[in-house]
Amino acid sequence: MNKKIKVVLVFGTRPEAIKMAPLVLELKKREEFEAITLVTAQHRQMLDQVLELFDIVPDYDLNLMKPNQNLWSLTTDVIMQTKEIFEKVKPDIVLVHGDTTTAGATALSAFYARIPIGHVEAGLRTFNKDYPFPEEINRVLADAVSDMHFCPTDGSVENIKKSGIKTPNSIYKTGNTVIDALLYTVNNKEVDLDFINLDPNLKTILLTSHRRENFGKPLEEICDAVIELINSNKDIQVVYPVHLNPNVQNTVRAKLGNVERVKLIDPLDYAPFASLMKKSHIILTDSGGVQEEAPSLGVPVLVLRDETERPEALEYGCVKLVGAHKDKIVSTVQKLLNDKDFYNSMKQAVNPYGDGLASSRIAEAILTRFQN
Repeated sequence: MNKKIKVVLVFGTRPEAIKMAPLVLELKKREEFEAITLVTAQHRQMLDQVLELFDIVPDYDLNLMKPNQNLWSLTTDVIMQTKEIFEKVKPDIVLVHGDTTTAGATALSAFYARIPIGHVEAGLRTFNKDYPFPEEINRVLADAVSDMHFCPTDGSVENIKKSGIKTPNSIYKTGNTVIDALLYTVNNKEVDLDFINLDPNLKTILLTSHRRENFGKPLEEICDAVIELINSNKDIQVVYPVHLNPNVQNTVRAKLGNVERVKLIDPLDYAPFASLMKKSHIILTDSGGVQEEAPSLGVPVLVLRDETERPEALEYGCVKLVGAHKDKIVSTVQKLLNDKDFYNSMKQAVNPYGDGLASSRIAEAILTRFQN
């Protein structure tokens, strides 16, 4: 029997885990691969929720999350500790995902170790190094050192080509693994949402905001928009799973803590969050993953950012940019609530991000490369 292809999959945050989990499961079920899972635990609690959902037990857990951790210490820890594991395991290829500090630092570590690198969700760009910070530079770095670029869309393929990366036959359009994860979850992990105590007679607006660029005044504007919408529409309720970061908690609870029909809840595990997305009428978010997922559930998404590295959803009409601007948020939500044609045009738009088969395509690409 041929030697198995030894693949180390590295991730450390909840979004990475969600998008890498179906790929872990796909590689583990194929006899050609030895799939080794390494988590940095850049975000400990939220990462563990996803590992449990997908029944993944990491082979290596660096447990790096510290109180008030900063980018300098996290980057150093990821590079030095992955170095030790790479020297021990001697993988044939290392897979990283997306744009986190885990992804950027791990890719650099594998590059230093002269190990081939595959970047899942390659090619996303805003072309603004400060927006989002530090994610834009993390993904540019990961793309620059990678040997295989698994791009979710035509646009991300073009970004890799235009970047001047000279790695022959390295670019693969696969769709996004987040759709694999979402469809697996909504089809296999039914969740009861009674604990949120939603009023079935009200339309639910789901809100998530956690990105650094929205800390402070932008988040205050988002909260002010929610207050105005609640006051103007007696038939809506807003559910906000509030990120654990104190920069988010302090602002949100001060602004929205006592607002009628606003439910501030703890961050949700992925399965109940997917169920909540499915039940929502509108989603307001600054999350990249939600922009990709919600269109598969037929829910319009308003993005609380001025730029997005996911322009395909804009082009297809699944999402619209509103930024962290009170007036624009209010006017666009109001239009969705009042204009059925506008609402249906977003609800019925095709999701450009995938069909649930991205993990299989990535596995086939790796297999073909190493067999050749």
